[in-house]
Amino acid sequence: MMAERTADTREGNPRAGTGQALARKWRPRRFEELVGQEHVVRALTNALRQNRLHHAWLLTGTRGVGKTTLARIMAKALNCETGITATPCGVCSACTEIDAGRFVDLLELDAASNTQVDNMRELLERALYAPTSGRFKVYIIDEVHMLSRSAFSAMLKTLEEPPAHVKFILATTDPQKVPVTVLSRCLQFNLKQIPAPEIHARLAQILEAEGVAFESAALNLIARAAQGSLRDGLSLLDQAISHGAGRVDEKSVRAMLGTVDQSYLISILDALGRRDGARMLAIADEMQARSLDFEVALQELAALLHRIALCQTIPDATAADDAERASLMSLAGALAPEDVQLYYQIAVQGRSDLPLAPDEYAGFTMPLLRMLAFAPEGSAPRASRAAGPSAAPSSAPAGRTGAAPNALPGTTAPSPAGDLMLETGPQPAAWRRLVAGLKLGGMACMLAEHSELASWDGQRLQLVVPEAHRHLLEKPYRERLQAALEAHYQRKLRLEFTLGAMNGNTPAEQQDQERQARQRRAIEAIEGDPFVRELVESFDARVADDSIRPLESGESRQAGG
Repeated sequence: MMAERTADTREGNPRAGTGQALARKWRPRRFEELVGQEHVVRALTNALRQNRLHHAWLLTGTRGVGKTTLARIMAKALNCETGITATPCGVCSACTEIDAGRFVDLLELDAASNTQVDNMRELLERALYAPTSGRFKVYIIDEVHMLSRSAFSAMLKTLEEPPAHVKFILATTDPQKVPVTVLSRCLQFNLKQIPAPEIHARLAQILEAEGVAFESAALNLIARAAQGSLRDGLSLLDQAISHGAGRVDEKSVRAMLGTVDQSYLISILDALGRRDGARMLAIADEMQARSLDFEVALQELAALLHRIALCQTIPDATAADDAERASLMSLAGALAPEDVQLYYQIAVQGRSDLPLAPDEYAGFTMPLLRMLAFAPEGSAPRASRAAGPSAAPSSAPAGRTGAAPNALPGTTAPSPAGDLMLETGPQPAAWRRLVAGLKLGGMACMLAEHSELASWDGQRLQLVVPEAHRHLLEKPYRERLQAALEAHYQRKLRLEFTLGAMNGNTPAEQQDQERQARQRRAIEAIEGDPFVRELVESFDARVADDSIRPLESGESRQAGG
């Protein structure tokens, strides 16, 4: 049961008691009030204190993270009557007029609705005149990427040779669409998405100031639903206060957001850990009877699995006062870490597949059945296993259904103990097929493709890497390759690398040899073609070998350039 928290309206708080929307009422007015953007605030405050002012700044980031708010605080910092400062007073005429949106030397333009060159030319013509009452004329152009090409061209001249009294603050959610000629003339700051815990803390602070009763679990739901946008979080909080008749509790917020009661999902994972398929389907039936949204349920299930994985790897990541901590830690002990990773992927994929399912019930229960199908056969819950990196091979989980087709040719299929031995010496073709089946990308994949199999005794895998590819032996790449191999064999392995001479048997070299062989056959086929031979003999023509490309679809058909 979540503890309820209440607070009285703070005495003397100028924002308390007004009828504005929370997102407007609690818009930060000073740098220190901005949430989650310390890196940008630090850079700008240092520049203001040292009076090292650029003529144009570009603020980028997703919606609701503080771009326009930061631009307005900058306008106050530049025009405060106390002087250029990182701590504008907030009470002088310039500060109060900027806060009220009526400062004559602050011009805000929404580029999304003013895309044409005429609007930009009119704005820039006004920039030539000195400020009316402030120190600088400040132009805030929101969603600047929406300007037309001609409008950007008109702006570029002013950005190249700006009047000393003009400052531009550009904001955009899509900097890729801003011409590089404009980007190069601006100082760019990227505002990050705000982490859910920081949104939660800010919402709690505001509710305490507003004197609204709330439950911490309800704010957790709103913070996650905000997806990094504090403005969205405040809008949802406004809605939650109305929905809950003046209080913010978990039950009403769940109903408002359409989120699924975590107890259902926790029960499903508990039944999954005990391999109780009947119980899992019974819970799904109960959820259907209550008309719960199965798409949201899959999303919440994936989020729950993510939190369990965090508990398994970083237990301190879950707050001690989290109401679900006990359940999370219990599931973290009952489910093997590799199973949690698999279940997460199944839940995420199930959500993508939901629109293609016969109905939502089938779309929700099929991933649950898939989790059961891919669970280790005959294994007990994790708490009763002899699990862990130091466990002996005989206590490792059994092979998963479907794992044997990926085993190295010339090897035995995984036994219940997970043991696997090569019956013969190293097999380059087999190593190549295994590498192709591993879920690897980037540099770890390159490491595997440029490694030659030296020996394999069922526990220790030795690979040789040529000197030219020494740079691939960085620790992160080796660890990712080892993790992929251990996931394939479902047990701990010893992976060793040596630098040395090669026999031309790495997967990359084999692929290159095959390409060269296909190219030779293609050239021979073209040169042997009667029509081509006639052209060569009759017109003294020559076949350009480098223009011939073999068709990948088959070797009986060859193509010439």
